[in-house]
Amino acid sequence: MGQNLKIHATAIEGVVLVDTRVLEDERGAFSRLYCERELASVLRQRHIVQVNRSLTRKSGAIRGMHFQHAPHAEMKLIRCLRGRVWDVAVDIRAGSPTFLHWHAEELTPNNGRMMVVPEGCAHGFQVLEDDSELLYLHTAFYEPSAEAGLLFDDPRLAIKWPLPVTELSRRDREHAPIAGDFAGIRL
Repeated sequence: MGQNLKIHATAIEGVVLVDTRVLEDERGAFSRLYCERELASVLRQRHIVQVNRSLTRKSGAIRGMHFQHAPHAEMKLIRCLRGRVWDVAVDIRAGSPTFLHWHAEELTPNNGRMMVVPEGCAHGFQVLEDDSELLYLHTAFYEPSAEAGLLFDDPRLAIKWPLPVTELSRRDREHAPIAGDFAGIRL
């Protein structure tokens, strides 16, 4: 059957895209969504400990930009199961050459892409189609005391969201702007 997952680097170290091979015939389609062996170079010694799903009903809604502080920092592997989303990772690692840089990709079931967001990067997305559904694989358990976030429209990030924002949670709206002396998080 050969390799089902193909890994591509981005300009931000550790943020990678994974293309998925889809096998189709008259019955429909089959694709492997996760394979620890094929993703070993990305996962290294990490293991998936939690799997979550999100459904966002309204196009233009934004969820993010979320991360967890050490020692609960997590790598996330994100796939779109239904609809279309614009998925964003922001490097907030202290000392990183791409500190406060962001990378975005459109994820859809048809393009078969998965974005990998490493520890030390914030993650968020904007829904491009109503009723979009994401699958998240996490390498750390959710820890409420370690959660944090960045303001989606922080001028220091200048993320170019593709659609006008239609919905945003109260929590995401209340993240503080990045302070001028913010030097990043340590892992």
